[in-house]
Amino acid sequence: MTSHVYLVRFRLTNSEENTQQKIQRLFDAAGFSHCISPGDLTAIKLHMGEQGNDRYLRPPLVRQMVEKIQEAGGLPFLTDTNTMYRYKRHNAVSHLHTAISNGFSYATIHAPVIIADGLTGNNEVRVPVTGKHFKSVRIAGDIVAAPSMVVLSHFKGHALSGFGGAIKNLAMGCSTPSGKRDQHQGMQARVIAERCIGCETCIPACPFSCISMDADGKASVDRDTCYGCAACLDICESDALGFDWGRDHHQFLERMVEYACGAVLGKEGKIGYMNFLMDITPGCDCNSYSDAPIVPDIGILASYDPVAIDQASLDLINNETGFSHTLLHSHHAPGEDKFAGLWNRTDGRYIIVYGEERGLGTSDYRLIEI
Repeated sequence: MTSHVYLVRFRLTNSEENTQQKIQRLFDAAGFSHCISPGDLTAIKLHMGEQGNDRYLRPPLVRQMVEKIQEAGGLPFLTDTNTMYRYKRHNAVSHLHTAISNGFSYATIHAPVIIADGLTGNNEVRVPVTGKHFKSVRIAGDIVAAPSMVVLSHFKGHALSGFGGAIKNLAMGCSTPSGKRDQHQGMQARVIAERCIGCETCIPACPFSCISMDADGKASVDRDTCYGCAACLDICESDALGFDWGRDHHQFLERMVEYACGAVLGKEGKIGYMNFLMDITPGCDCNSYSDAPIVPDIGILASYDPVAIDQASLDLINNETGFSHTLLHSHHAPGEDKFAGLWNRTDGRYIIVYGEERGLGTSDYRLIEI
């Protein structure tokens, strides 16, 4: 079956129509009002940015979704979940402070912000799934409780998954910290001993105390407690820490897909997705900084199918000419895989393949420009 994916471009449209009006028109064209029943507590799932990051979705754009949901009779709230790592969004208090600092206040958005897994990330529901890795997954309680949901995803690169779009927003974004650890255990760090200089900078950088020094003065990773967060990779100046990409990467993406399946369970026909192809940065909005975009801004997509909208996003991005003087080190030509040009060790497209295999959606789509 072919899924419909609707596109409104930033270019080649009526010059008098601003981006906020385009979002409203896209909502109507995709028929998102049909997934919202009067009185629905409707979750708007998005990433509200880390402190220091400035490429997350802009609050005035998100407000358009709030107003359209209210127009449809829903009661919208903005939501995200606490992080696995201990930084600015590890608990609800710090998370809310970061969200408000980034512009997501009630006065700006006209809706409350609710951290869906509670004060310390313990508000979770075990949702049954059928997968290769999990029989149940840990989804934030308030996301499970919401009858309907709209998933807003800033499409960008990601060092571990290759790219992040709707599927990643469901998988990592709707899970509790324990659920995020479940997924990251598909990737565990290893030490390349001949490169290690014994500087010990990786030890305090590890948020889970997985690293120690062995008798030879080399770093050693306890794989039973490593959650694959990549904090040690970022801090190691001698490139002595890495992942076994060939062995672990596909199972990491499979774990994400199985979590995404849990996040949507019970909401069939009640979830709409929008992917924003703007400020397409090399790294995640979880970073405390933003790097230069790798391709021009393209537009906004809407669909009821998370696999189809991610596939369409990839195709549109790959059809662009990549920017020079960015972290895009190769694959600049139209038609080339831009995220492979960023992270040549990742195979992000496999999340589409496995998502289709698990019945999350289809990669067969019809693109409808409005």
